[in-house]
Amino acid sequence: MGYATTRSLERVAAAMGMLPEAPIQFASALDITQGGVLLALPALLVLGLLRHTRRFYELPKGFYGIESIFLLLALMALARIESIEQLRYQAPGEWGHLLGLDRIPEVRCLRQKLSWLCRQAGRAAQWNAALAGEWMTALPEGEMLFYADGHVRIYHGDVTALPRHYVPRQRLCVRATTDYWINAMDGQPFFYLNQAVDPGLIATLRTHLVPWLETHAPLSEAHRQRMAEDSRQPRFTLIFDREGYSPSLFSELQQQRIAVVTYHKFPGEDWPAAEFTARPVTLPGGETITLTLAERMTKLSNGLEVREVRKQTESGKQVPILSTNPTLSGERLAVVMFARWTQENFYRYMRQHFGLDRLIEYGTAPVPETVSVVNPAWRELDAAIRSDAAQLQRCSAQFGSLSLAGPLAPAQVARYETAQATLQEKIENLKQKLEEQKAKRKLTPRHVLVKDLPEGARFERLRPERKQFIDAIKMISYRAETSMVGVLRDKLARR
Repeated sequence: MGYATTRSLERVAAAMGMLPEAPIQFASALDITQGGVLLALPALLVLGLLRHTRRFYELPKGFYGIESIFLLLALMALARIESIEQLRYQAPGEWGHLLGLDRIPEVRCLRQKLSWLCRQAGRAAQWNAALAGEWMTALPEGEMLFYADGHVRIYHGDVTALPRHYVPRQRLCVRATTDYWINAMDGQPFFYLNQAVDPGLIATLRTHLVPWLETHAPLSEAHRQRMAEDSRQPRFTLIFDREGYSPSLFSELQQQRIAVVTYHKFPGEDWPAAEFTARPVTLPGGETITLTLAERMTKLSNGLEVREVRKQTESGKQVPILSTNPTLSGERLAVVMFARWTQENFYRYMRQHFGLDRLIEYGTAPVPETVSVVNPAWRELDAAIRSDAAQLQRCSAQFGSLSLAGPLAPAQVARYETAQATLQEKIENLKQKLEEQKAKRKLTPRHVLVKDLPEGARFERLRPERKQFIDAIKMISYRAETSMVGVLRDKLARR
């Protein structure tokens, strides 16, 4: 039955189907390894770790019940055990004491439990959405602020040839998949959506994130009343970086009473320094600082009039911020925009401490045939055009640098004329080739459906269900850890 087994009769009864699950029985013990994680148990329960387990999940009869499995996975995250395989190197009896059992399940048993829990596609997203709706009710009254951003999760395997994505932290294009996260101003996570084929932030906002927030973001009675009394009051505000800059999207969201805050992608000339004034602002952590700000109304390319707030740095550089929210002050808009870095810090912390990018399950699933992807033929033509255009630019620069200086011998003049004629011919050939390639690219569709891809270019997506389930538990653990830090922050002096 394994090391540290002491409840043999109950295990036999569970194996015979006579025991639905083992009852929790804590025993007296001293010096339990990782015993400190139990301090987070109240926070885990308050944040909903076990609140919806019976509603969304079930397990067949066995020694380990569903609550024990959920608690074990959450405590593993808090103890920085990033994978199930790492449990092989933990003391099973010591961990059993933490759960009120004789020992924790073996890795094979735990994997079987996870397979059963994650057998139905989409169930983890439903559970996560139910939790997110409850977490959103704790947002400050009157500030429905949501941060949207994509996180590139690198894939190191070779089971499927995922599309390549640019990874800013590595400055490389590698095979990866993209997760789009919704977070609070302090970095607390709510929900994420995996995109096997990344259509970009603008398309994801339109088709997935905004509809999800409209469905699951709760509105308090006070906020509903404000919206009824003031037609300018937005339902909620989305904050994202320049990748989401789209005047047409801003206009669409404004009609749905959804405000945006983002950086101006095409700010134009600097504003006069006389317009800027020093203003005190309060950061999300409570610290008060002074920012040099100015504000104007700006008309975008589609005629939409929005607010533009600029921050002037000590070096004189101006950082432009756009917003369609008419109710927040200019100072608040600046704080809201610059607080976007909490989401980047969240990604980094989760990668380092919670194994956010770790592959949870081996295997692939088919990509829906109706998903649109970049046409490989178009991509080939585009790459060839870029290469030839760069070569044309170099040849033109070389041709322009050729010159005759001073009296030269006839042989030197002949060599000059030959080099000039050769370059001229090469330039003309490149121009003709570029025109042909551009005409061909124009006739080639840029996007095609997955079902229309050639056989060698087809790919599958990574199985998403178990990853979403484990990540939901990691979100709860991260929130529990952060809530404990909030309790201690006021009690401990910063040193």
